[in-house]
Formats: sequence, C-alpha cells, structure tokens
Amino acid sequence: MKIERVDSVLAGNGHYVRITTDDGTTGIGQSSCWAYLEAVDKIVEKFSDYLVGKDPLQIEHHWQFMYRMGPFRGSALSGAVSAVDIALWDIKGKHFEAPVWQLLGGKVRDKVRLHLLMGGAAPPNGSTSRADGLRYNAELAANEGFTAIKTDPLPTGFESMTLSRLINDTRENVAAMREGAGLDVDIILEIHRKLTPMNAIALAETLVEFRPLFYEDPVQIDSIKSQGDIAKRTTLPVANGERMHTIWEFRELLESGGSQYIRPDLGLGGGITHVKKIAAIGESYHAALVTHNFLGPVVTAAACAVDTSIPNFLTQEYSKGDEGPENSMFTTAWQRDGGYISVPDEIGIGVNVDYAALEATSYQSRPLNVPIRVDGSVGYSV
Repeated sequence: MKIERVDSVLAGNGHYVRITTDDGTTGIGQSSCWAYLEAVDKIVEKFSDYLVGKDPLQIEHHWQFMYRMGPFRGSALSGAVSAVDIALWDIKGKHFEAPVWQLLGGKVRDKVRLHLLMGGAAPPNGSTSRADGLRYNAELAANEGFTAIKTDPLPTGFESMTLSRLINDTRENVAAMREGAGLDVDIILEIHRKLTPMNAIALAETLVEFRPLFYEDPVQIDSIKSQGDIAKRTTLPVANGERMHTIWEFRELLESGGSQYIRPDLGLGGGITHVKKIAAIGESYHAALVTHNFLGPVVTAAACAVDTSIPNFLTQEYSKGDEGPENSMFTTAWQRDGGYISVPDEIGIGVNVDYAALEATSYQSRPLNVPIRVDGSVGYSV
C-alpha cells in the first residue's frame, strides 16, 4: 500500500487533510492552528511532495521527516504535521480493521468524560447580567448530565479595569457559575492568556473559595518559565498547553512548575503520535491530560482515541458545535450521551466524511480578536 494523493482542504472555517492510498483507503485529519490555516494549507502542499509514494503505515518515520525537513519550527508547521498524522492513523486503523485506540494499546476506560464549553443562552427572566447568564447555563449543563463545565469568567472590558474592579466582577461571575453548577460539577476557569503575572496571582487567590478544577492559561504563552512560576505561586491548580506544540515544551513546562494539568490539542500538538508522548511525559509528573478541542468532530475523534488509551486522562473539552449543522458532512461514531461519550468499536478514528459536501463549503477564516485598551494600546489576545 502506498500513498497516492494528499489533499489539503480549506472549508468552512477549518483546514482538513485527506490522504488516499493506491488501494482506495482514505484518512481524514484536521489542523487546530486556526489563526493561520492558509499557512498550514501551503505547508501540507509541500509535505505532499514527500508523502506521495510512501508507505502510510510508517507514521513515526513520516512524523520525524516532516517535522525536520526544514530548519524552522512553530505553530503552522505543527498544525500541518498534526493534520497529516491524524489522517495516517485513520488509514492505519482501516488497514488493520481496528479502532485507533486499539492500536495505541487498547482502552483503559469505557467512556470519555467531557467538560462542556458552556454556551450563552439567555436566562428566562430576561436578565442581561453576565452572572445571571452563567448561573443559568451552568444549571442547564448540570441538568443535562455534564460533570464539568468551562467558561472565561473575565468581565467585558477587563483589560482597562482597576485590579479591584477586575477581581470583584470576576468573583461575581465565578460565584454565579458555582451556584448554578452545584457541588457535583467541576468548574473550569479559562483565562485565555489575558492577564499579567501579578494580576493573575491576585485573582487566583480570590477564586480559591469556589474550588475550580483548574485555572487555565492565566498569562501569555511567550514564556514557559513564567507559566511555571504562576503555578508555584498560587494554591489554585493551573493548566497550560493548548498553544504548545511539542514534547520539549511540555517537558520544560512541567520542570518549571511541577505537577499540573496539561492541555495539548491533537490538531496542534503533533497529532496522535505526539500527544500520546506528551501524555506519557505528564504521567511521569503525575499530571493529568485534559485535551483541548473546540473545532469539530475530526479533532474530537482523534483526541478521544488518545483519551481512551492513556491512564492519566481527566476530561475532554467538548463543544456542542460538533452536533451542529455546520458539521453535518461528518458522521462520527463518538456520540455524546449526557456528559460522556461511550468508546465505539468503529475502525480508524471513527469518522466518515461526505467529501463532496465538505469541499463545496466555502472557506471563511476565523476572525482574530485583538483587545484594545481605552488608551489605544494592544491588550493581550486569546
């Protein structure tokens, strides 16, 4: 079996890779480098010159070759490697007529716990208060069966607030979220890399009373050491990693900050091959894997295959967009039931694709949100 064709597809607001072999087997992958998908598209086109004619089962070799074929690194390269890697694993599962999780060592759990990227449904009382909305949506998620929820609790205009106002308004939001969720649902606070170290530490200490599962990405990704320092200076558990790419970055993160939650994304962190290694590094530090994802069923399926096969998995990020009409061209075996997905026996990654419908979907790049402070300077972006 040889790789016959590599298609790089920009569709909707996503980037996909379809690999076809000479016996007609196809594999699907997706990139999570969503800010620079046009760059990822071009890198995959360059990869295709190498991949065509090769044995698709030599995944580790191809990973190393693609990652090292040029003297440059970064998110666009890792996003391209990740998408190709996922597609190759999909082919491998189909070739051996086995689920990818089986090829990764077999399952260590029968279902995958989810944490919901919580929506913004307006409360029925007509309130426009952010706190009221968080309380209402947390209660809805708990009633639906989710045992973990996540949101960004920072108030609008946070970048220009005094520290006292920032802490006060964020605390109100988190208190409402905890009230709606109750004590049997973990709450996760996504800070989106928006704060400075000292603001992040002061805010974290105020939020300890609500016992969040973790405090995610409080400061910019620019310095791994700074992230580790935050983890050592607050009693809140800290999670990092959705913008990180490699085992070397995750190793340095854990060395800098001790045990914490690690958050690789399958479409950015090197695909199935590399995230399995990241999980093992985390395991050696007693750190749990909390896989990042909000882009759709392909990345969800790839992530769940890894989640199923590792001992230190905690919870999988999940967006209800997976179930929306924008993803109707994907038929996935990974079906949500309340706050969990039962592990299916579908071969490959477990996703079938209507490629005609996918390729007919016009491409629209995702908007970039760059906050501007009241003085005109650039705030921290997500």
